[in-house]
Amino acid sequence: MDTIKEIKTIINKVRPYLQADGGDVEFVRYADGIVYVKLLGACVGCSFIDATLRDGIEAILVEEVPGVIGVEQVE
Repeated sequence: MDTIKEIKTIINKVRPYLQADGGDVEFVRYADGIVYVKLLGACVGCSFIDATLRDGIEAILVEEVPGVIGVEQVE
């Protein structure tokens, strides 16, 4: 499966959990092993966003998608 397609599939599985709390995440791009995402809604300015990014989204993507080494937030 295409790496970007795999990334988008996993992000779409995570989105309902963020949406349940009024937030959302959007795939922006993938380059050099890094997935760039934009956080939306209640995620913007949330004190838990670092945990959500690192312990949630990044952990799943690194484990499930070969080649992914991290996740970065873009504005």
